[in-house]
Amino acid sequence: MEQILEYFGVATGLLYLFLEIKQHRSMWIVGFLTSLIYVFVFFFSRFYADMSLQIYYVLISIYGFIQWTRTNRKNQKQTSQTDGVIYYQHLGLKKGLLVFAAIGLLFAGIRYVLIQYTDSPLPAGDALTTAVGIVATWMLARRIIEHWYFWIVINLLSAYLYYIRGLYPTLFLYLCYALLAVAGLYLWKKKGIKQNEDTL
Repeated sequence: MEQILEYFGVATGLLYLFLEIKQHRSMWIVGFLTSLIYVFVFFFSRFYADMSLQIYYVLISIYGFIQWTRTNRKNQKQTSQTDGVIYYQHLGLKKGLLVFAAIGLLFAGIRYVLIQYTDSPLPAGDALTTAVGIVATWMLARRIIEHWYFWIVINLLSAYLYYIRGLYPTLFLYLCYALLAVAGLYLWKKKGIKQNEDTL
């Protein structure tokens, strides 16, 4: 049963990333389903922080769908564009400092909990991928283009961790995530329309 869930999660995860690159808001619905599946996959594999991250993804998928729906309507009124247009903003120095501070605090807190209260086999790696994933997903919901850099790094690290734990279908998924994150960054830069923060 666990392996079936993992393969199904891989399939929906690839669909999610394709939709993310295209900035199609249905990505949040697919992401909701993928994350729900991986809650169970990571629980069975004792990746407890990653399991908690998937619960976070389930919740932020609802927020992201609402946020993107509202933004698309606002931008269509202002520019007469369709949903096919990619809108983004840059991180900026102030937000960048806050982002890295948040990652540091989350990492320290999650690592402590994993070491003290769980039998997680890789607490540091599990904590780091979870901390960065939380922040990068918030950046995606705000359409901050730099979230792609975070995903390239974290997906490669996650692939290594899943290799160690023998989650080979998930390893494949995260290698695909890393490659498609490079493609997503390129597409957003090439075809995207930079917006001010107040419009997003």
